[in-house]
This record gives sequence, structure tokens and C-alpha cells, in this order.
Amino acid sequence: MKAARFKTPLGTAEIRGSEEGICSIKILEGDPGITEIPLELQPAVEQLEAYFAGELKDFHLKLDPKGTEFQKQVWKKLAEIPFGTTTSYLQLSKELGNEKAIRAVAAANGKNPLWIVIPCHRVIGSDGSLTGYAGGLHHKKWLLEHENPPLQQSLF
Repeated sequence: MKAARFKTPLGTAEIRGSEEGICSIKILEGDPGITEIPLELQPAVEQLEAYFAGELKDFHLKLDPKGTEFQKQVWKKLAEIPFGTTTSYLQLSKELGNEKAIRAVAAANGKNPLWIVIPCHRVIGSDGSLTGYAGGLHHKKWLLEHENPPLQQSLF
């Protein structure tokens, strides 16, 4: 397993993976510093940097998240949420075939190990509120605005 840390607009990110694929991406607390990027992780770092630069909307990476079969089903469905859009936990539950599984879907969403690449930040409350985000609601708001910036209105 290889690991690397690199700077993002939201702080230092840590990425872990191997030849099998990327298994985790997360933001670290504090400033643990950056590291050299192993060859196996370079495509992921490059794609994340392009995402933050506004040049990439869809990731094309080999992924290897660790979780239960149910969690993997939820994460697969999360990966289908288009850039710049959102869905609700209720809608996600319906799409997975069990409206009553909303809490389980929300829990699986919270266990997503692949920050941004599997876009759990695109899931909001049914009322449009920014509910729950393992990376903090301020990061969720930033990511949603990055993907769908508010329109600047001109005075003239």
C-alpha cells in the first residue's frame, strides 16, 4: 500500500492505494506536510488537481474502496451523481430500491473512503439543507459551490 499527501484548496489530502486501485482519499487535520507522490498514485493526484483547477468534471481512476457489499452499492450509486447536481438521501434510497433504508444509505454515505472521487458531498437533505458531511459542512458547501458557482450579477 502506497500513501501520499498533497495540498488542496481545502487542506492537505492523503491518498492511499496500490496497483489494485485507490482505496482512500481524505483531508487531514492540521498541517502534516506533503510527501513525494508514488507512481501508482500520480493519476489520482493529477486528476484531483485538475478538478480543483476547474478543468475536470469526471474522474477516470481505478478504485478499490474497502467496505460491505451494501456500502459498495451506495458508493456506486453516488458515483453516478452528475457533476454540478445534487440528490437527497431519500432519492438515493429510492434509486437503490428501498425507501426505508434511508438511514442505512446515509450511514454508508458517511463511510465513503474516497472523498470527492465518489461524490458524497452531492447528497443533501430532502429540504435542500446541507446535512452531514464527514469532512465538515464548510467543505461540503465549498465543493458544491466549486461545482456550481453562484451566478455573479452585474450592477450595470
